[in-house]
Amino acid sequence: MKPKLNKTIEALISGYGGGTSKILLDLGVGHLGIEGRRNMSNRFIGARQTTIAHEIELRGTGVHSGAPVSVSLHPADADTGLRFHVTKRGAIIADIPASVAQVKNLTLCTVIGDDAGVTVSTVEHLLAALRGLAVDNCIIEIDSKEVPIMDGSSAAFVEAIDEVGLRQLDAPRKFIKVLKPIRVQEGDCWGELSPHSGFHLDVEIDFPCEVIGKQRLAFEMSPAVFRHEISRARTFGFMSDVERLWKAGLALGANLTNTVAIGDDKVMNREGLRDPLEFVRHKMLDAVGDLCLAGQPLLGAFRSVRGGHKLNSLVLQALLADSSAWTVVQAPRVRDVSIAAQRAFEAEPAALVAGE
Repeated sequence: MKPKLNKTIEALISGYGGGTSKILLDLGVGHLGIEGRRNMSNRFIGARQTTIAHEIELRGTGVHSGAPVSVSLHPADADTGLRFHVTKRGAIIADIPASVAQVKNLTLCTVIGDDAGVTVSTVEHLLAALRGLAVDNCIIEIDSKEVPIMDGSSAAFVEAIDEVGLRQLDAPRKFIKVLKPIRVQEGDCWGELSPHSGFHLDVEIDFPCEVIGKQRLAFEMSPAVFRHEISRARTFGFMSDVERLWKAGLALGANLTNTVAIGDDKVMNREGLRDPLEFVRHKMLDAVGDLCLAGQPLLGAFRSVRGGHKLNSLVLQALLADSSAWTVVQAPRVRDVSIAAQRAFEAEPAALVAGE
């Protein structure tokens, strides 16, 4: 059974890009205790912008550089967005916004940088965790040129964010709303963004390899879906490519603890796969991180066939290059929605109770 909502509340729901259950949880945010607010990333994507509640420190290794990396995530003010502060001997040498305009390379990972030549690579897994859990504002301080690979997924970042929780900010969340379909095709690979009231992800992969083959998954995205369905899917690669990548100075930190390795039509990792569809789940994770470079959460449906970092970026660039294809919209204030809900309830008590 689903709650029956009148047209006023349904219209407000469409402004959120979320489902009925999300908006009803939002209506009760004023009554949550401290613990409820701290862990709100478990519940919904609200009307206000967010940041992490406390600083987070992580250490790991760069999958391509093989170098040790320290990353600190800091709470940030509203409208700061997600920004990388690259440090050297304790001093900030670059401030790089997580924006598709800053993309410098898309070979095996997403690399962003500034005009002075300072870059940060493999940003997609961390950005996927931040966008997936609805973190709007965060300063990412990093002392290397590459985000640590951790276990090859977003799981460590998700766990760290969940540990500290989120803090709401006194500013409305803004979305990039897709107004018309935008499609990019390269050979038999294509990607498309089309209008949708939430954020829908539909990803299909097709590898000439029995271990992977053709896989497809689709989800209506939310923090819970990202956390439970996508975040633990690891990056993968083929043993036959290793020597070539090493000669190119890539994959120097890759090993069986952070990469699903495929060789001779079998998975080389002793523990095997975390899920039969782990490969396509990881491609979805990459898409969430790459589309995060829009700068604000998207209201749209993304469809990808045989895509990757390059195609994800090209679709996003094509969207933003066409001013008639998108607009920025603002979520309604929680207080405004609560008042509308209360009036609807008073006028029509049956509207908010479960029906047949």
